[in-house]
Amino acid sequence: MTPFEVESVDLRRVFAEEIAESLRRSPRQISSKYFYDALGSALFDAICQLPWYRITRAESALLARHAGEILTSLAAPLTVAELGCGNGEKLAVLAGAAVAPFQSIQLVDVSPAALDAARRRLEAMEAGTVVLHPATYEEGLARLMRTPRHGAMLVLFLGSNIGNFEPGPAQELLTRIRRVLRDGDALLLGTDLIKPERDLLLAYDDPLQVTAAFNRNLLRRINEELGGTFDLDQWAHRAIWNAPCGRVEMHLVSRSRQEVRVAAADLALRFEAGERIWTESSYKHDPQAVLDMGRAVGFGGGRQWIDEGARFALTHFRV
Repeated sequence: MTPFEVESVDLRRVFAEEIAESLRRSPRQISSKYFYDALGSALFDAICQLPWYRITRAESALLARHAGEILTSLAAPLTVAELGCGNGEKLAVLAGAAVAPFQSIQLVDVSPAALDAARRRLEAMEAGTVVLHPATYEEGLARLMRTPRHGAMLVLFLGSNIGNFEPGPAQELLTRIRRVLRDGDALLLGTDLIKPERDLLLAYDDPLQVTAAFNRNLLRRINEELGGTFDLDQWAHRAIWNAPCGRVEMHLVSRSRQEVRVAAADLALRFEAGERIWTESSYKHDPQAVLDMGRAVGFGGGRQWIDEGARFALTHFRV
């Protein structure tokens, strides 16, 4: 096996262990990081093209508009690392604005399919040496800490992925990122902002039901990879805006009383009609709160660019 394949096997083992723990909780949960197998990654790429989901287009436009300012503020040779790189489309916007190839490009994602797509995209641009890390954010950051480099490092945490973390863990993750970085380094953070409830719900429960398929794909993945017996027709997608907590939640709702087994996780579960599995929280932010969150863990600067139409912010923190 290649190292890449060994890492993928380890991730499947962790998948089984975490599913065993999270589906025994009350309420039952599945971590949103497990959305992104090959099919899940493809469905998310489709979501990003939907007119109701404006995050990707808004963020890409902000990157294109301000790439020069972002890159020229950092000392060459520049190492760029992206947490949750997806297909590499947004990093490619920055690479296209660079006057020279990056020293290295460090890509961290739990989806091997996404990593491969990003690698092919960036290598075709000759953007720099691409290093793949099929890992969680925490594991990826531990590897970045050990990565030899000269010049500055820019860490990208885009797509409002920080919104998938509860406030405490979000702060802990930013603290981990800060520990990786040295004087002269930077973090570019993408955050979705609070907007009208109708707009939020359309983004997470679109009329074409692409997001519903993305959500239910979690169950298909458990069936195929962990020996699950979920009947996908017996699960409905539901998105709600939890205003007091400032987050959109996605759930899978059991349509009937049913029993489900997951062999690799040694689970035998009974669900009542209407019982939910909580699959994602997506926190929405206030621009000042984003600045405060970064500064609380030791970042300086905090230059911010906002797409007022889409209500999306890019914030450039310095060390």
